[in-house]
Amino acid sequence: MDFGVKMQGSEPVSTMKVSESEGKLEGLATAVTPNKNSSNSSCAGGISSSSSSSSRGGSAKGWQYSDHMENVYGYLMKYTNLVTGWQYRFFVLNNEAGLLEYFVNEQSRNQKPRGTLQLAGAVISPSDEDSHTFTVNAASGEQYKLRDAKERQHWVSRLQICTQHHTEAIGKMMSHAEGQQRDLIRRIECLPTSGLLSSLDQDLLMLKATSMATMNCLNDCFHILQLQHASHQKGSLPSGTTIEWLEPKVPLSDHYKNGSDQPFATEHSKPVAVPEEQSVAESGLLAREPEEVNADDEVEDTCDNKEDDLGAVEEQRSVILHLLSQLKLGMDLTRVVLPTFILEKRSLLEMYADFMSHPDLFITITNGATAEDRMIRFVEYYLTSFHEGRKGAIAKKPYNPIIGETFHCSWRMPKSEVTPSVASSSSTQAVTNHTSLSEDSLSQVGSDYYTVRFVAEQVSHHPPVSGFYAECAERKMCVNAHVWTKSKFLGMSIGVTMVGEGILSLLEHGEEYTFSLPCAYARSILTVPWVELGGKVSVNCAKTGYSASITFHTKPFYGGKLHRVTAEVKHNITNTVVCRVQGEWNSVLEFTYSNGETKYVDLTKLAITKKRVRPLEKQDPFESRRLWKNVTDSLRESEIDKATEHKRTLEERQRTEERHRTETGTPWKTKYFIKEGDGWVYHKPLWKVISTAQAAE
Repeated sequence: MDFGVKMQGSEPVSTMKVSESEGKLEGLATAVTPNKNSSNSSCAGGISSSSSSSSRGGSAKGWQYSDHMENVYGYLMKYTNLVTGWQYRFFVLNNEAGLLEYFVNEQSRNQKPRGTLQLAGAVISPSDEDSHTFTVNAASGEQYKLRDAKERQHWVSRLQICTQHHTEAIGKMMSHAEGQQRDLIRRIECLPTSGLLSSLDQDLLMLKATSMATMNCLNDCFHILQLQHASHQKGSLPSGTTIEWLEPKVPLSDHYKNGSDQPFATEHSKPVAVPEEQSVAESGLLAREPEEVNADDEVEDTCDNKEDDLGAVEEQRSVILHLLSQLKLGMDLTRVVLPTFILEKRSLLEMYADFMSHPDLFITITNGATAEDRMIRFVEYYLTSFHEGRKGAIAKKPYNPIIGETFHCSWRMPKSEVTPSVASSSSTQAVTNHTSLSEDSLSQVGSDYYTVRFVAEQVSHHPPVSGFYAECAERKMCVNAHVWTKSKFLGMSIGVTMVGEGILSLLEHGEEYTFSLPCAYARSILTVPWVELGGKVSVNCAKTGYSASITFHTKPFYGGKLHRVTAEVKHNITNTVVCRVQGEWNSVLEFTYSNGETKYVDLTKLAITKKRVRPLEKQDPFESRRLWKNVTDSLRESEIDKATEHKRTLEERQRTEERHRTETGTPWKTKYFIKEGDGWVYHKPLWKVISTAQAAE
C-alpha cells in the first residue's frame, strides 16, 4: 500500500509504504533536503503513525503499524469558512487522550493546538458527495470538515477506533460511578435521624440531592452519546443536527403512581385553625348558579406580582433538597404537596387570563381580508401571548385552583388602536339586530372601545382541569378552552404537560380554529429556576384548509438559543407554505411571507393592556383573588409559615367537601362550564347566543 506525499513549491516530497504482509512502516528518502530542525514530513494527505506512547515530535523511523490504539498525524485540508475556504493544516490524533488536534503546520506542533476536538461520543462521517471529504462531529456540537484526496479511509478508520474506545470507557466509568453513588445514598440513609451526624443533616441532604442530580445528568449525556453512535450505524447525521435534552424513560413503581399515598409530605395533613371568611359548611352551600358580572364594577388592575425575588428560595434550600432527595424520576407530581415559598402570588386561572394581555392582536384576527391572512394573524397572536403570561424571570408555581374557583376580568381596547375590519359596518349591524345579547354587549356598539371578557373555572380536582372562555361580542369572536395540567419530576427540572385544546370561533366568517398548548419546564430548580416552553403544537381550520405547525424548541444540550420557536403556515389543499416564523417567544419574532416580505415583532416593546377586575369586596368568595387573599398577603410580607397555614386550610376544606360528596353520593355541579364529551364548554357561548337570537327573529 503506497501513501504518496506531495507539496507544492519547495516543500518536501516523500513516499511511505506499509507492508501488507508484515505491517511494517518503512520510511523512504525524501526528494528535497529536509529541514534539519524537523522530523520526517508527511504532507498533503500523507499519514504517519506511532505508538500511543510516542511524543508529538517523535521520529517516523521504526514505527510499528497495527489496528489497535496508535497515534496518527499528517496534513489534511480543513474547511474554514466561505472567505478562506479550504486550507492545509497539520492534524494529530492523540489516541491516549482521545483528542483530534490541529496546528498551522508541522513545525508548530509543539505549541498550543489551534483547535481540539474530544472524540468520546463523536460521529465520524465519510461524505456521500465525493471520495475525499469526511466530517468529525463532536458531542459538543463542533464540527470539522476535512479532506484527504488519497487516504480518507485510513483517517476515518483510525478516528472511529479511537472514538469507540473512549465512548465505551465512559460507559465503564458510569457503571462504577453509579455503584459508588448508590453506596453513598445507602450509607446516608442508614444514619440515625437525630444526633451529631444524622441522615437529615443539611449538608448530607445537599450531598444526596446533588449526587442524584449529577448522576441523572451524566446518564442523559451518556444516552446522547449512544444515540449518536446508533445514528452513525444507520448513516451520518444530517447537517445542522442538534442533540436536545432527553426526558428520562423511568418506569414508575405502583407506590408512586398517581393517586397512591406519597412516601413523604412537606406539609402536615392535619388542618390548622386559621380564621377564614367562609366555613366548610357555608362553602358547601354556596350558590352554583352563573353570575352576570357588571362591567361597571370592574376597575383597571393595579396589582403587580412580579416574581424576581429569590430570597425565600435561598432561605428554604434545605427543604428543596429534602424534597428532591425523595422524588423519583418520572414521578407524577399531581398529588405532591409542594412547599409554599415556591408559589407565585396568583392562581393558575389568573395566569390563563394574562395570556390575553394583547387584546388588540386578538381582535384583529377577524379583521383579516382573507382566510390566509386570518390564520397568520392568529399565529401572531398565539406566539405573542406566552411572554406576558410569565411574571418575571424566576420560575415559580401559581396556586393550584380549588375546585369551583373562578376568575373574571375584562379588557377595554380603544377602537382607534385596532385595525378596522373590511366589513366592520355589517358586523356592527349584525350585533345591533341581535337583541338577545347582553346589555353590556349592546352598549359597546357606538362606543369608543371594544370589550373582551374573560371567565375561568376549575371544573375538576382529580384530574385538575380548568376551563376558560373569552369573547368580544361586537366583533363576533370567542375562544373556548379546557386544560388538564400534568406535572412530572425530571431530575433537575419539572415538566408540565398541558393536555386539552382550545377553539377560536370567528362567527363573522363561520370559521373555527382548533389549537393545542405547549409543555412548560421549570429548569435549574436547585439554583436559579427559569421557565422554558417545549413541544409541537398545531392550529387547524377545517373550513379554509389552512393550518399552522408551531415548534417550541427546548435548549439543546450543547449550545443553541433559549426560548426559540419556529412555525409554518400552510395551505393544505395546495401544500403551499404561505408564511414562516422564527425567533424567540419572549423576544423578537420574524415573519417571512410567501411574497418575500418580512415583518419583525418585538415582544418586549408590545404595549400591555391592563385587565379590569372587580374590587375584592365585590368578588364572589370563590373568586381567585378573594379566595387566596390571605395566602397572597402573607407571601407579600414574606411570612412563609403563615402563608402555608392559610394554604393548608383551603386545601383541607377542599378535601373535607370532597369526602362529604363521596359519602352522600352528591356529584359536583360546575358554575359556568358544561362537560361535552372529553371537553368542557362555556354554558352561554357567543355562537349559541347569536343562533338563539337569529331563531327568535
